[in-house]
Amino acid sequence: MAAATSIHPAMRDKPSVLRSIWIGIIWIAVVLGVALLVWVVIQSFRPTAEILDQPFGLPSEFDVSNWVTAWTQGNFAMATWNSVWVTLVSSVLTILVAVPAAYYLGRVETPLTRGITMYFILGLGVPVQVILIPLFVILNELNLIDSLIGLNLVYIAISMPFTVFLLTAFFRTLPIEVEEAAALDGAGSIKTLILIALPLAKGGILTAFILQVIAHWNETLLALTLMQTPTKYTLPVALIEFVSQQIYTGADYGGTFAGISLVVLPMLAIYVWIGGRLSEGLTVGIGK
Repeated sequence: MAAATSIHPAMRDKPSVLRSIWIGIIWIAVVLGVALLVWVVIQSFRPTAEILDQPFGLPSEFDVSNWVTAWTQGNFAMATWNSVWVTLVSSVLTILVAVPAAYYLGRVETPLTRGITMYFILGLGVPVQVILIPLFVILNELNLIDSLIGLNLVYIAISMPFTVFLLTAFFRTLPIEVEEAAALDGAGSIKTLILIALPLAKGGILTAFILQVIAHWNETLLALTLMQTPTKYTLPVALIEFVSQQIYTGADYGGTFAGISLVVLPMLAIYVWIGGRLSEGLTVGIGK
């Protein structure tokens, strides 16, 4: 019987071998991604002639002229301000609207709240490309085309399904006994949310906020479609415009790499700063 139920050593080792292979593939992807980013930053300090002559060479001197060119001629100064303003305003307002909605949906179980939750979940499956033309028509009727306010409203609207879904799952993981004790002491729903739920949920709220910051900073399609004046461009759109100008003025690879670095490095710095907390917040409530 013992011989019949024994597992061949090769079969027992198979899962660990597959796991090792997948880990190796992941590390290869990570190394390639980091190497590509380092290469882009290094090339941003080299003139175009040197890049074309030796694509994988090092800068002969530390020259920031490419960054100056991107910042001035590429309109990155104004685009940086627009990106910062739109990203912060839309992300903060998204959280302010989503938190009370998610708290109510996570704490009240009725057919209506289940239906609303499902409505938000369905919103996760709607591609932006599908609603792009209706959005353009609506904003045009409201005179919000080429308006940062209009872009903010669009970002808030398209971010609500994911943010409410994430925070609803997070609020459901919080112990309800503390809130019940507060209710027995006479605390109302709003007071309980502000004094009890928000401090307990600060990790999930911070995670949702950072995810929105990253998404709104990198968003390109909506900004490219809705913004028509160079002074209203965000960084991704300014980078596209800067590259397209080179069709007529000649390729400036050094300036292009500097522009890419301006777009990527701020988000990389934020992720390195709070990457651990972000990963922890994403795993909370996974079993709910």
